[in-house]
Amino acid sequence: MRVGPSTTADAIEAVSVAGVGSREDFYWTLHSVIVTRHEDDALFEEAFRLYWRSHDLMRKMIAMFSPTAMDRQRDKPKAAERRAAQAFAQAQENVREQPPEIEVDARRSSSGGEVLRQMDFAQMTAGELAAAKRAISSLVLPDDWVTTRRYRPSNRAAEIDPRATMRAAMRTGGALILPRHRSRRIVHPPLVVLADISGSMSQYTRIFLHFLHALTEKRRRVHTFLFGTRLTNVSRQMRNRDPDVALDECANAVEDWSGGTRIGATLEAFNKRWSRRVLGQGARVILVTDGLERESSTLLAREIDRLHRSCGRLIWLNPLLRFEGFEAQASGVRAMLPHVDEFRAVHNMEAVEALVAALGAHGSRAADPKRYLVRADGVGRAA
Repeated sequence: MRVGPSTTADAIEAVSVAGVGSREDFYWTLHSVIVTRHEDDALFEEAFRLYWRSHDLMRKMIAMFSPTAMDRQRDKPKAAERRAAQAFAQAQENVREQPPEIEVDARRSSSGGEVLRQMDFAQMTAGELAAAKRAISSLVLPDDWVTTRRYRPSNRAAEIDPRATMRAAMRTGGALILPRHRSRRIVHPPLVVLADISGSMSQYTRIFLHFLHALTEKRRRVHTFLFGTRLTNVSRQMRNRDPDVALDECANAVEDWSGGTRIGATLEAFNKRWSRRVLGQGARVILVTDGLERESSTLLAREIDRLHRSCGRLIWLNPLLRFEGFEAQASGVRAMLPHVDEFRAVHNMEAVEALVAALGAHGSRAADPKRYLVRADGVGRAA
């Protein structure tokens, strides 16, 4: 919740004016000042409830007198309630345990941030994943503006707009003709993401969705699709301002999370139903999958070739690139590599930062993805 010094001062003044009567009056007095977004309503309610009770005492009383309430308490809490409970629990742990200060000579050791950047997402603990999510949300795309074919009015451009000039002259009956100017519109290219949520990819996709949520919150045109055995459009769910709630809504909208995968069939569904709607103005497509297709690779090769021809740039993110000895041996990988512009890893923070830099208008591009096919076939066979 966004609570700063000014909000705190306003809350104190509101309480001094309204007075402290019942707990309900005190609750709504603070609520009227502190809660400024609808997403913070549940978080404020849970924080207020947790602050005014003893958690251990209440839990024992519920266990003794109301077993059904304990069953209700075991239900999965909402995202805001879960974050508030974790924050209060961590604060209480810090109060109870105050470890002595330890001085460490870290001149010859690497920093924690550097270790976190190179750590695999699948090997992170809950605290490290939380730190990675905060770091991802702070990433900002570089300047990637593109010039479109459409025009906009401009006072500084040298190009004269004939239509606007004639419309302005008609208002004065042609007595006064003043030239109007125009310039090309400059926009961010749309970003279309096709993310695999099968069992082997769910951990990496969940982290990457935090990055997409940060882009969506910055008013960029991001279209997010999740696929396992079927394709699901979750662009509307990703627009929720709370990242945890957005991911929960995505999980509820998808029926095949952590299941199997059919890459060729889902790409075919995207090309038929969504490509003409979202692949415009030089859209950049990010495909997040390991490429392990169990069905026919002929369909996969045909559909990814069609996708490549429809977009401005196709980037394939594969967590299997974290292995140094990766080779394009799987039939699905061999079918996809000839039709992608870039082939990158997505297993840690360093890989995500490299992707952000590459998405810029003048970003560095990865080497030719076909080199993996050459490495798998052998130099003599490739020649």
